[in-house]
Amino acid sequence: MSPVLPDATVADRYQLREVLGRGGMADVYRATDLVLDREVAVKVLRDSTDDESDRARFTGEARTLAQLSHSGLVVVLDAGFEAEQPYLVMELVEGPTLGSEVSAAPLDLERAGAVGVQVAEALAYVHAHGVVHRDVKPGNVLIGADGRVKLADFGIARLMDDAVRHTRTGHAIGTAAYLAPEQVTGDKITGRTDVYALGLVLLEALTGKRAYPGSPTEAALARLNRAPEIPVSLPPAWRDLITAATSLDPEDRPDAQEFAQRLRDQPTGPIPVARHDDDAGDTRLLTTPVATPGTSSGEAPAGDRGPAREPRGASLDRMGDALAQRPRAWWTRWRAADPDHRAVAVVALGLLLLILVIAIATSGAGDGGTELPANTPPGLESPMADLHEAVNGG
Repeated sequence: MSPVLPDATVADRYQLREVLGRGGMADVYRATDLVLDREVAVKVLRDSTDDESDRARFTGEARTLAQLSHSGLVVVLDAGFEAEQPYLVMELVEGPTLGSEVSAAPLDLERAGAVGVQVAEALAYVHAHGVVHRDVKPGNVLIGADGRVKLADFGIARLMDDAVRHTRTGHAIGTAAYLAPEQVTGDKITGRTDVYALGLVLLEALTGKRAYPGSPTEAALARLNRAPEIPVSLPPAWRDLITAATSLDPEDRPDAQEFAQRLRDQPTGPIPVARHDDDAGDTRLLTTPVATPGTSSGEAPAGDRGPAREPRGASLDRMGDALAQRPRAWWTRWRAADPDHRAVAVVALGLLLLILVIAIATSGAGDGGTELPANTPPGLESPMADLHEAVNGG
């Protein structure tokens, strides 16, 4: 079967239709199962691939997936060879990939958490069965019409305890942007390798940007030199979890089950957007003056002073104007008050005046002086003297 074209039939049973996706070594088609009359997805190894390791890896995917059964994994329905070309028949998941969804707009915390929990639970299941996915990326996370998430493409998975590697010498298996450091350096692969990739996937889902862009070589090596940049706009608990998941040392990362549990505990809601100075509008920050060497606490250093203060006399004049307005405002409120309330107020005022007269009469005459405190503002000297004389009968 060379080449594979839409409308071709595989194994006299699966009629191929449009291409759903193209991977590094195979193409995925929408197809019709002519026997059971249902829609399926058929993955076919490209005829241009004649490397025996690719064939062994493809066959390994069929066998691996056939042994796994989880709601978060794509179900394998059939597998075989057609004219020496291997094919894999899987359930058809209608809906976008996480990659296409994120390319339209980043996810909010609640949505990213829900996706992350489902992927982490699927990974915990496969890890418990001795399998590492090794290629967790947005394009391999399928989102069904019902919102359920399924993890696809175990074509490069390997058994943890399998000593036989189908990886060609000198080639790192996986997508460069999501490789764990141990995949780059050729160290031992464990389930925490998938957790690292999932941490990068969630970071990209929340920000809309890859943590390690660039060419495959640049992207692969960058993670050995720096940690991924995590926006401070994310809640601290989210930042801590992504930081832990993307630790350079696999032992410092949570396993998939712990990762799923911690995701369930994460806060949800909109992600705060950092505001720039030009977005602040007329907002002002009030601060208390701080004394610096050579200045008093009430005086700013030279060259850093705010608007000049108005003279004290001017401020007192404004105070006097404001006080002059108070009797007028009081009279307006008095006229608008209820008559009964005014009568009660008159009686209370009369009693207060009577008590004041008795107190003055029994307190003894003062010295009658009109001396005012030395710190009396000039603008208030005359009103204060008049008040003093009125009280003392001067």
